[in-house]
Formats: sequence, C-alpha cells, structure tokens
Amino acid sequence: MGDTDKLRASVEAWRAGVDKSLAKHPERKASFETGSDAPVERLYTPLDLEGEGYAEAIGLPGEFPYTRGVQATMYRGRLWTMRQYAGFGTAEESNERYKYLLAQGQTGLSIAFDLPTQIGYDSDHPLSAGEVGKVGVAVDSLVDMEVLFAGIPLDKVSTSMTINAPAAVLLAMYVAVAEKQGVSPSALEGTIQNDILKEYIARGTYIFPPAPSMRLITDVFAYCARSVPNWNTISISGYHIREAGSTASQEVAFTLADGIAYVDAAVKAGLDVDDFAPRLSFFFNAHNDLFEEAAKFRAARRMWAHIMRERFGAVNPKSWMLRFHTQTAGSTLTAQQPDNNVVRVTLQALAAALGGTQSLHTNSRDEALALPTEASVRIALRTQQIIAYESGVAETPDPLAGSYYVESLTDRVEKEALAYLARIDELGGAVRAIEEGYVQREIQDAAYAYQKKIESGERVVVGLNKFQVPEGRPTGLLKVDPSVGERQAAALRALRLRRDGARVAAALRGVDAAARGDANMMPPILEAVRAYATLGEICDAMRAVFGEYRPGSTF
Repeated sequence: MGDTDKLRASVEAWRAGVDKSLAKHPERKASFETGSDAPVERLYTPLDLEGEGYAEAIGLPGEFPYTRGVQATMYRGRLWTMRQYAGFGTAEESNERYKYLLAQGQTGLSIAFDLPTQIGYDSDHPLSAGEVGKVGVAVDSLVDMEVLFAGIPLDKVSTSMTINAPAAVLLAMYVAVAEKQGVSPSALEGTIQNDILKEYIARGTYIFPPAPSMRLITDVFAYCARSVPNWNTISISGYHIREAGSTASQEVAFTLADGIAYVDAAVKAGLDVDDFAPRLSFFFNAHNDLFEEAAKFRAARRMWAHIMRERFGAVNPKSWMLRFHTQTAGSTLTAQQPDNNVVRVTLQALAAALGGTQSLHTNSRDEALALPTEASVRIALRTQQIIAYESGVAETPDPLAGSYYVESLTDRVEKEALAYLARIDELGGAVRAIEEGYVQREIQDAAYAYQKKIESGERVVVGLNKFQVPEGRPTGLLKVDPSVGERQAAALRALRLRRDGARVAAALRGVDAAARGDANMMPPILEAVRAYATLGEICDAMRAVFGEYRPGSTF
C-alpha cells in the first residue's frame, strides 16, 4: 500500500470514529458553509490538495502528536472558552464586572488579583499602601472570596485564577466558597496559574525560594488528584516570558522547560505521571505575526506530546495533550491611537483560534493607559464572538495545515525550541538555568534587539514610530477609587474582632507544623482559610519556615 493509500485509509477510519462520536450529539450542526454558502468539509488533509504529495507527518486532529489540535472535532464540537481576565478594586466591584461579562456571553471567569494579594500581603500591610485594588481585586480572606463569587454558581462556571506564590491559599478559598454554596470540590472546574518558575524569570511576584515553592506546587498536584479531579492544577505560562521580550521560539522553549521541571518534581515526590499530567495546562501569548503565532501553538503541542510520551513514559493519551489558554499581547498595545489596538487584538485572537487554543482572553483597546472600561471590555469580548461566529475559522480543525509556509514555520519553531531545551538540560534543568540567569539573559537580549528595531524604524509600529497624529490627553479611562485600601483595612479589623481567635491560632500552628514537616500543605491551609485566617497570616506562617526569595544579578 502506497503512502497515499495509507493516508486515505487513516482518514476514512478517523471519519468513521468522528461520525460515531457525533451520533451521540444530534444537537450539533450537521453541515457548515462559508460566508458564500460553499460547503465546508469536516476535515482537510493532503488528499484535498493537488498532487496529494504532502507528508503524513502533518497528522490528524485529536491524534498523537496533536499538531493539528487536541480534539478531533475542535471548534465544531465546542468553541474555545471566552475567558476575559478581570478584577479591580473591591470584591463587590469585581463581582459586578463578572456578572456583566457573563451576561454578555462570556463563558468562563478569569480573576485578576491586586499586587498585595499576588505576593501574600494583607491590604493593611505597610507594603500594600497605594497598591490595594489597583491592578486587580483585593482578596484578604474567605470573606472577600465569598463576596467575589456571590450569585455565581461555582458548579456552573469554570474559573481561572492568575495567582502563583500564594496559589494554594487562593485555591483553598475557592474550595471553601464552593462548600458554602453546597458544591462538592469534585464538581469544580478551572485553573490556578501556580507557575512560580516564570515569576523568577520574568514577572517577579514570588515569595518563597524555589525548593519550598516547588513543594507547594506538587502538594497542589497531589491534593487535586484526590479531591478536585477536574481542576487544572497549574497553568504553565509563556505569556509573561513573551511579554518580557522573548521570541516565539524562546516562549515555547522556556515554557516547556518549566513544564518539564514541574513534572520532574512531581515524579520525584512520588506521584505517578498519569495521575497528574492530564490536568496540566499551559498559557501562551498571541502576537501580531498571524502565521508564526499559529505555527508556534502547533509546534508546542507536538513537542509536549513527544516529551510526555518519550521522556516521562506517560501512557494515558490525555497526559500527552498540551491544552492551553491564550491572551493577546499586552506589550504590543500602544497608548498612541489606542483604537488601533482593536485591530491588533483581532489579529492576535485570530492567530490563537487558528492555532487551536482552548480558551482566550482578548485585551481591551485602552489597556496601555489604564484598566479597561466596561465599554472597552465589551468590544474585546465581541471581537472573540465575531471571530467565533462570523469569520469561518471555527468551521474545520487547523485550517492552515498543509500550507508550505505554516508547516515550515512550525518546523522552524520546533527546531529552535528543541535547541534551547538541549542547552537547558546541559545546565541541569530549568531551575538551575534560571538560578544562573541563562534564561533571563536570553530574553533580555531578544528584547533589546526588538526594541532597537522599533527605535530605528526598521520595525514599524503603526501610530508609534510611523503614521503618527497629534493627540490630546485621553479621557474616559477607568479609575480605581483611592479609598479602597482604607475600606479593605477597616474590613480586616472588623473580621479579626469577630472571628474565633483561638481557632485561627490553632489553624496557623497547623500550617507551621506542616511546613516544618513533609505533610501535604493543602489540608492545613484549607483549615486556616475556613477559620478566616487572612492571606497574609497564612503566608507569614510559611515565610517563617521557608524564608523569602532574594534574586541575584542575571549578568
């Protein structure tokens, strides 16, 4: 049997499997058409192209190595989750924004926490002054988390939380809120970012040194495998690596290197790879180069499939699948002519959809100036909805497959990323490479080269270094009430007066004891949360044992 005959037989078998799967869902559309009413086939392969001479390596959607997507039907079966990142001021204000977004058609929540919350400080801590509620919502205790999700049934919506160093504490708060709603932890769906390595690389919201931080992460893996089985225990993030100035290939390489480090740590902690790997997820950036970005996502999927099957010996196909959230690139947005950002975000969101993302956040036009207004958020959400329902890109899996250009870009990103992974392995792994400053230096060099091209005019940024117009001071921007810090501090004082102090003290001793031993940290953290210990008190109990991370120079 020739190559073409083999491919034809494989495609026929795939179609039969998909037909069987779709027969169970009669509510799904049977046929799809372009905007000109031309029929769209369920799948396009080299057999649909002149000459039938393309390599079988392109593969099929839903099959190893998942270059073309992790589901056979992709968006025909289910659109990506539209998950707008949001949060500011108090829990009450953010709760209103979440309800507004859900009413406008958003299909998942994504929580932005303020800087004090991200680094484990209560709102009344001296270091929190001036930062409370500014870049996200302030969450000091279970009280705030209860208000944040008031009227939002946690068994009906999935929630992503961008939280890293204190991720275990915020997850415990979420579980406790669900319990108060009568929702079992086993019914919860969502993600905590929980990715500390990229904090050391690019973002900076770390608390503890690497060793105890990695322990907290693997403790979350183990706890969720037992108690919160539908929860994504980590979102291994390339987004912030790209925001810091990396290339597309570096974003893939350094993100997967971090993923390898987390899997290594979990296996060394005694976990079976197939017990936790199916709940790993990733978080990537989408930039303006439409085809390179789509190719980047395809390459990352293929690489991770081989890493998990061949390096770690995973046997569950779900352990091989790289599932990811995408956010459009904040670093590409300009304060000059901010309406142009709507076009940039559209291109970036289109790249994510073409690349097969599982969920998507689209940035708002005014984010280079301030937190987005309600009107700007609505436009950002509508951008996703227009792509999903009007553009045709959701009609067939991986519509760019077979393109000479896109396939060569996919191979190029993979080759460059594999070279970086080999170098990181030579250095002793991601943690060691970060400690030596290798990863940071590579990103800094790439960022410097990119900035030089912008300043020289070699790379055009419309409205910034070309096609400029005189502009006045922008108006109508969202402003966070500066009194939010005082209100949060007053609420904390009231909480400390009315809670059971003895129960809080006992729970915090439990956190301390667990940190000094080798027990899983999640149960004592959850008990402290239920007792209404504050985020800062719980993190301070761990600080007393683990210490705080102090980075050295990367030069």
